[in-house]
Amino acid sequence: MFFGPLDLTALSFFALAWIAYAVLIEWTPLGARGLNGRIDQYREAWFRRTLAREMRMVDMQIMLALQSGTAFFASTSLIAIGGALGLLRTTEQIIELVAGLPFGAPSTREQWEAKTIGLAVIFVYSFFKFAWSYRLFNYVAVMLGAMPPVAEKDTPEAEAYVIRTTRVFQSAGRHFNRGQRAFFFALGYLGWFIHPFLLIAATAAVLIVMLMRQFASAPLYAIEDRE
Repeated sequence: MFFGPLDLTALSFFALAWIAYAVLIEWTPLGARGLNGRIDQYREAWFRRTLAREMRMVDMQIMLALQSGTAFFASTSLIAIGGALGLLRTTEQIIELVAGLPFGAPSTREQWEAKTIGLAVIFVYSFFKFAWSYRLFNYVAVMLGAMPPVAEKDTPEAEAYVIRTTRVFQSAGRHFNRGQRAFFFALGYLGWFIHPFLLIAATAAVLIVMLMRQFASAPLYAIEDRE
């Protein structure tokens, strides 16, 4: 067997934790009450306020800032992919280093290369999410520029336009969040290079931190106006 039962169990826990968290945040009523869900509500409120403003230069500047941040993470993903693939060139040395640790689990060359490729795949996924998010923010900027004038803000057409723009904007934020989620879970995945138990522990730690940020963080309390 390429990987033993312990490795497969740890990897299954990692995958299930990622999937369960994504489903919780994006597809359940509880997720809608989390930090990401609250920010989605503010995205809609933002565009309703924008529709009532004559000057929208500030809104465009904010969109540029969002695009810049997304481009930074996309570039970081490419660097991470290169770093992960670079590990393949020093496989033997790193295997010996990890095996020498008091809690390091021995790995074959094939196992180490499979783990490294898995890490690279995570960063490839994050790159595509950030790249698509960047593109969606571009679309939102175009839709923002084509927003109806203030004189038409109370018309059904303006209301429908705000809803359409908000949906694209929320989609951009959703893909950005998925890219960041991949970054966070990649930190947990790194534990697998040392020991399967560390993969389980690191994944659980990442999951707890992310859940706390969504449902028990200072930004959420500030948005909900509670201590």
